[in-house]
Amino acid sequence: MKRIEALDMLRGYALVCIMLDHMPKGVLRGFTLANFTVFDAAELFVLLSGFLVGMVWVKVEAREGRVAAQWRFLKRAFKVWQALVLGAVLLALFSHLLYEMKMNHTAVWFQYSRWIVENPLGYVATVALMWMQPNLLDVLALYVLLIATAPITVPFLLRMPFTAMAVSLGIWWLSEPLNSMIPNQREGQGLLFNPFGWQLLFFTGVAMGAFRDRFMPVLRQRSGVLNGVASAILLFGLAILICWRIGAPAKPVADMLKQVYGSIDKWSLDGLRYVSIISAAWLVAVPLAPAFSWMAQTVIGRDLAEIGRGGLWSFVSCVLLSIWGDALDMTAPPGATGFLLRIAIDIWVIVALWISAALWLRRAEWMGRLRALLPH
Repeated sequence: MKRIEALDMLRGYALVCIMLDHMPKGVLRGFTLANFTVFDAAELFVLLSGFLVGMVWVKVEAREGRVAAQWRFLKRAFKVWQALVLGAVLLALFSHLLYEMKMNHTAVWFQYSRWIVENPLGYVATVALMWMQPNLLDVLALYVLLIATAPITVPFLLRMPFTAMAVSLGIWWLSEPLNSMIPNQREGQGLLFNPFGWQLLFFTGVAMGAFRDRFMPVLRQRSGVLNGVASAILLFGLAILICWRIGAPAKPVADMLKQVYGSIDKWSLDGLRYVSIISAAWLVAVPLAPAFSWMAQTVIGRDLAEIGRGGLWSFVSCVLLSIWGDALDMTAPPGATGFLLRIAIDIWVIVALWISAALWLRRAEWMGRLRALLPH
């Protein structure tokens, strides 16, 4: 299947944002997606993942049949689960190593570094059973659940799309009480990333990927109106962010805006975050499509696309690098020197993430060369 470079670039951008957003003292985190919209890279990652599932599913089913598609995504769910477990072990061990080196860090909870040493089998078991979802990897736990349901939910969506989306909307509406019923470490609170809420965004992405050839020609006929509505929704979200940053002087305006949107809850995916990411997706896919296609051909765009193509490897790498970057940031001195050093650290972790993805994508080539150098 031919890859869409702009989508790979956006996946790479989402991973870079996730990494920088988890470095509290980083400088470039002030320029990530969350600074300009009410949603962040997590929504972008989940929506793009759903879109790719829908796009791949219809092609595999058309070529090999539905059973082949179902089996493919069951295997994919297992790979994501493996990445979750391996990533959790690496996260805890790396955190422990940094503490042993007297490098403090706050990007990840310190207890993981203790548990992996004090009770390694218990730590691995609780993660493997998804009783515990280490922070930084919790969106991956959500992804495991969403992909694992795909063999049942995607055929339902393809067969009865309007009914399926109505069911998805109903589950989203009841997401908080449903999530509280999931037994796990958080004692009646459910998973941090509420799967009953976030499934709406994921399956919206699946529908977009599966049915885009059908509904896009219809929607493009009303692109003028949709462009205006999407822009207005994003500007509304930007106004909320500006009011938050201004603080007390903007409180009357903030209170007035809150009468419209109610509350914003990332973990259960509130309505404003949902409509905002969908609005942004429309603008990127239609009026801004030429600009994003051009960006995907630039040097930075191609490098981000490589990160995006790195998949699970890139995700785990971005988690480990965010911990390392956070630890390095905490060693930076105050003042201008420390500011410049933290910028350098931000740039370094981005470059390191790209190198990690590039090495992974070219592993067959360099491993072949390495084997050739070894004595037989």
